[in-house]
Amino acid sequence: MRKKSKIWNKLIYAVNLFTAFLLFLTSTLSFFETQFLAVLSLFVPFLFFLNLVFLVFWLLRRKRQFLLSFLSLLFGYISFGSFYGFGEKSKEPLDSDLKVMSYNVMGFNKHGWLRIPDVEAKISDLIVLEDPDVICIQEYNETSDDWLDTYPYRRVAPYSRTVKRTIQAILSKYPIINNGSLNLPQTSNNIIYADLVVSTDTIRVYNTHLESFKIVPSSRTFSSDQSEKNYKRLVSTFAKQQEQVKILNEHRAKSPYKTIVCGDFNNTQFSHVYKTVSGGLNDSFLEKGNGFGKTYSLKGFPLRIDYILTDPEFEVIAHKNYTERLSDHYPIMATLRLKK
Repeated sequence: MRKKSKIWNKLIYAVNLFTAFLLFLTSTLSFFETQFLAVLSLFVPFLFFLNLVFLVFWLLRRKRQFLLSFLSLLFGYISFGSFYGFGEKSKEPLDSDLKVMSYNVMGFNKHGWLRIPDVEAKISDLIVLEDPDVICIQEYNETSDDWLDTYPYRRVAPYSRTVKRTIQAILSKYPIINNGSLNLPQTSNNIIYADLVVSTDTIRVYNTHLESFKIVPSSRTFSSDQSEKNYKRLVSTFAKQQEQVKILNEHRAKSPYKTIVCGDFNNTQFSHVYKTVSGGLNDSFLEKGNGFGKTYSLKGFPLRIDYILTDPEFEVIAHKNYTERLSDHYPIMATLRLKK
């Protein structure tokens, strides 16, 4: 019986060693630009969970093997930071604070993928209720030009019949004095920006929609005839996203203004893509968020792939994640205050 227990413990430790190695490897790879193993970043939450289970298992048995998972979790935390918000108390808002919302509206359900009537009107009601000062919308609908006319200043990416792109929009209560499009190459996605005059300051807001994986999880996704094709698609998407964020960072580096980067990155905070964009910026969820910060549900698993990132000159006063199911994404909103 004792011999069987030792064999069982060795098997468990072997699995533990493998999961700890994968977490350590993924944590290390997040600092480097690589596509072939970057797919591992999609599994970081599972690797954290498994290593936490092993940590508790060995602690309950009072075995020093717990150090393996402890060290891998510690290194993962140092690499990625916290991915669970504890809802740090928000400060009392001021009238001068800037409320910024980001929302991928999925074309207001124009293809009927959600069995919900009047989606556009329901989204409008939500926004009117929450009353953001600036809204960054991904996958806007080109037929909705007069939508939310309470926002007099707006930048909607031009719609081209020859170059098909998902439409981005920035709606603002503050005057837009300049705007533009980064026109990302060889993609239907895009990044636009607008310079807003807020009180005596000018602020640049980027509305970002990075390359999508275009993989719908199903039983066929991991079948032998589909797995290789999907892996190649994932690798290609990571490469395309990395190219796109370099274009964004090069453009942002030339901006003379304080910057806010919003949007749907189509990738998690565990990716090198996120690290590339967020370097030197504050993530409103990590500052003031609560829970897992779900902005997208993948077969019930919460993913955070939509972000509001700000220059350090902004103090994050509050962050809110919404649960209204009116798109395949959930909206987020941050309340920001310019530091004196």
